[in-house]
Amino acid sequence: MSGHSKWATTKHQKAAKDAKRSKVFAKLIKNIEVAARTGGGDPGGNPTLYDAIQKAKKTSVPNENIDRAVKRGSGAEAGGSDWQTIIYEGYGPGGVAFLVECLTDNRNRAAMEVRTALTRAGGSLADPGSVSYLFSRKGVVLLDKSQDGRELTEDDVMEAVLDAGAEEVNDNGDTWEVVSEPTDLVAVRTSLQDAGIDYESAEAQFVPSTQIELDVDGAKKVFKLIDALEDSDDVQNVFANFDVSDETMELVDA
Repeated sequence: MSGHSKWATTKHQKAAKDAKRSKVFAKLIKNIEVAARTGGGDPGGNPTLYDAIQKAKKTSVPNENIDRAVKRGSGAEAGGSDWQTIIYEGYGPGGVAFLVECLTDNRNRAAMEVRTALTRAGGSLADPGSVSYLFSRKGVVLLDKSQDGRELTEDDVMEAVLDAGAEEVNDNGDTWEVVSEPTDLVAVRTSLQDAGIDYESAEAQFVPSTQIELDVDGAKKVFKLIDALEDSDDVQNVFANFDVSDETMELVDA
């Protein structure tokens, strides 16, 4: 998962500076609203809401926007939408498998936009279950290696999370990635906090069990498709089973 994770990390880090900043903000706000509606408006008793708020703050979403989303979701303020979570499965360039997680108030619009993006990229929607078996739901925590002027080592991370249910710690270049079962995500995140280690994001994700190694041309096509999917207001997350080497990434960015 290294290549995909490095790419995802890069996307996460540049999100706040992206030209689509308002679109990124809107998706983070939507996450907060849904988390508050599902588990209540108190972050102390709702870990999913806590993590959604932390991710929004890391991406510089204004506190006022966050507070309003919590109130809408919890029912303390009117205006909340009836968001539905839908996961579409499909194939992209080079046979790369895609899971596209949508949060929408219009299922028909979401399906049309996902289908259109896949088709234009030479891919297609797939039947339910034909792609999802290639992925497992995991808890994923991302940490910057540089913490308050010191470099965070793998041993530092391992020592903090070993007894909290962490399954592996991956080196993603500028970040460490801690993978666990989704049920252990809060314990892992809490252990890091107790150890004085700051984290960038903590959330459940779909992690591929096998990957397809992409060349420069394939990587460019897949990245273009992901950008097209993420351009949809209904698409919250895109997961795919590709890997891109550091050398290939340098050529893609050149």
